[in-house]
Amino acid sequence: MATRHLDAMRVVVLAGGLSHERDVSLRSGRRVSEALRDAGTDVDVRDVDADLLRLLREDPPDCVLPLLHGETGEDGAVREVLELVGLPYVGSRPPACRAAFDKPVAKAVAARAGISTPASVTLPHETFRELGAAAVMDAIVASVGLPLIVKPARGGSALGCTAVRDAGALAAAMVNAFAYGDTALVERLVEGTEVAVPVIDDGTGPRALPVVSIEPDGGVYDYAARYTAGSTEFNVPAKLSDEVAAECARVAVAAHEALGLRDLSRSDLIVDADGTVWFLEVNVAPGLTETSTVPLSVTAAGLDLGALVADLVRAAIVRDQP
Repeated sequence: MATRHLDAMRVVVLAGGLSHERDVSLRSGRRVSEALRDAGTDVDVRDVDADLLRLLREDPPDCVLPLLHGETGEDGAVREVLELVGLPYVGSRPPACRAAFDKPVAKAVAARAGISTPASVTLPHETFRELGAAAVMDAIVASVGLPLIVKPARGGSALGCTAVRDAGALAAAMVNAFAYGDTALVERLVEGTEVAVPVIDDGTGPRALPVVSIEPDGGVYDYAARYTAGSTEFNVPAKLSDEVAAECARVAVAAHEALGLRDLSRSDLIVDADGTVWFLEVNVAPGLTETSTVPLSVTAAGLDLGALVADLVRAAIVRDQP
């Protein structure tokens, strides 16, 4: 595909989709589209629907920027289709997306790379039901211990996530997780400072942006805390020692590389009272809304969001050229 001059490139931003995180995706799409336009880029915003491929084929953009959150945007399927039609796009390739989106798989890959991740159990709904819910929950508490965090094995924005400090609350937490997917991840809840670390690679190698520490007003960084302005205190630089912040950055880059990610990711970590950094999950399409952590980190690094994304777009276009 012939490409316009990189200073006059046209980008299609994909935002929306049909996942539970549609609203977040639309907000990310608006934010990034405005930032790209301010940086001088020609931008069209498209939803994912039956007309999308026809529109992309009739008027191919120089690059596609998928800002789809949740399963339809982060499991690699849309990117697989973009590869089928030969369009450059920003972000990780489909196999890496699938591994990163599946939290138990991502944790296993991280553990093999020597990264600390909390003990956990992965339970499909059928297994949980057929083996007897009460017996399974007793075994979980006996083996993993309390407190726990229960979350869908695939999903984002903390939807379906519940902290469990009493064994009697575990059943409701499992039901909540299964409402968002057929498999639940039950993980030991590490108490400490939750942090987010973006990793970018504009073609010069992956590097971490400043670490963001997260202090939700209610103590739990749930969906409301993530996307309600003023309900969470974000600090960047994070409220961590330089040594611990550097370790957070190292872990995020290591996870990015171990999972074979590219362009942009965000690792969610937690630092316990001893200073140990624990890997929780990684996002291949992190939120870029007004209350998201990545834009805060970008600003703290002295960068402009539009210019940074434009750099990623240029790198994707050059990468795709024969």
